[in-house]
Amino acid sequence: MRTLLRLRSVLGILRSIAIVVLICMPVYGQWAKVPTAGIPRGPDGKVNLSAPAPRSPDGHPDLSGIWESGSAKYIQDIAADLKPGDVPFQPWAKALVDQRADGSHSGEDPFANCLPQGVPRVNASPPPWKVIQKSDVIVILYESANTWRQIFLDGRDMSPPTRGARSSSMGASWGTTIPPRSWVIQPVNGTATRW
Repeated sequence: MRTLLRLRSVLGILRSIAIVVLICMPVYGQWAKVPTAGIPRGPDGKVNLSAPAPRSPDGHPDLSGIWESGSAKYIQDIAADLKPGDVPFQPWAKALVDQRADGSHSGEDPFANCLPQGVPRVNASPPPWKVIQKSDVIVILYESANTWRQIFLDGRDMSPPTRGARSSSMGASWGTTIPPRSWVIQPVNGTATRW
């Protein structure tokens, strides 16, 4: 009888160890070997970075795909490559930057309060983000803090404020050429607590 109890105890311990080992094993969910469709490639199969930008059916540049910032240095200072006197601040923005420069307001930082980062800071975060472009909206899915941004292109009325962690955004093409030269994105209904 004692042997049977010991055997059950040993089997129970082995089951527990097996469960812990299985829980701790990494599970690989990224499909690193699956090539993205629609990307121009050279004869060797590598991405052709000098190919013309893809276009959407309406002629605009198609921004869809995976994007990543080149360096993390822009997370804290988007003007890191500029001299302090060369940054084109509006007076209110210069006063705000000077106020926050000594670190005494670091407790107000959205990330310090478990809130999503604001734009453009989230775009400078090291993890990649995915852009999904349609004719009436551009959606940006940020891997950093599992957040997203919608840029509406359909000219909708944004006058009723929709308060959230991030401002809403309206986008429009700019320029008289077909296709337009660039996109203009205007944040609306924002809050003063975004960095």
